[in-house]
Amino acid sequence: MKILSTKILADYQKKPLIDAGFELIENDFISTKTKSFDLKNINESLIFSSQNAVESILQHPDLEKLKTKKVYCVGLKTKNLLADNGFEVVAYTGYASDLAEIITLIYKSESFTFFSGNLRRDTLPEALKEAEITFNEIEVYETTLTPHKIKIPVDAILFFSPSGIESYLKENNIKKEMCFCIGETTASALGNKTKNIIIADQPTVENVIEDVIEEYK
Repeated sequence: MKILSTKILADYQKKPLIDAGFELIENDFISTKTKSFDLKNINESLIFSSQNAVESILQHPDLEKLKTKKVYCVGLKTKNLLADNGFEVVAYTGYASDLAEIITLIYKSESFTFFSGNLRRDTLPEALKEAEITFNEIEVYETTLTPHKIKIPVDAILFFSPSGIESYLKENNIKKEMCFCIGETTASALGNKTKNIIIADQPTVENVIEDVIEEYK
């Protein structure tokens, strides 16, 4: 079985696949880089929807002044990265839509600064606008599509973001391959390209890998 991962996996993530006898092909279909930005007009609470945004603010010289603020985020790994670096995470969810619901229902009276990337989805900002919540947005990293033509037929493809899917489809088609997606948002980016989709129970790379092993064992 040949598996294509649309991002280069860490050694500990690859190991279960290789141990299970899969042949793994890997390419980074997107790349991210931090942007320079000013920490001006920061509101009372902070929102992060990705680890990339956290990695970017961790490099800012005025980082310490942000640590006095409450934080809301998407993703367990994002939450852990924030907590490990001294932030107080009030709430975290697996999906931006769930976080938007919690903020609009429970924390509506607060004001927020959303640290985002250039290809972020509209889910959070639109929900905040609709609920008339005070917020501003600071773009702190940039995602670039890095398409690759895959010349070897594969049995399955692992997708970890909507932009990863967009990048893959620039040079490749989806035929009969099984598509393993990290979450609902990523899966929705496949549109009507295929019905062969398996979505991880939890939006983590490790859960995607578990699903592959479970599907083919």
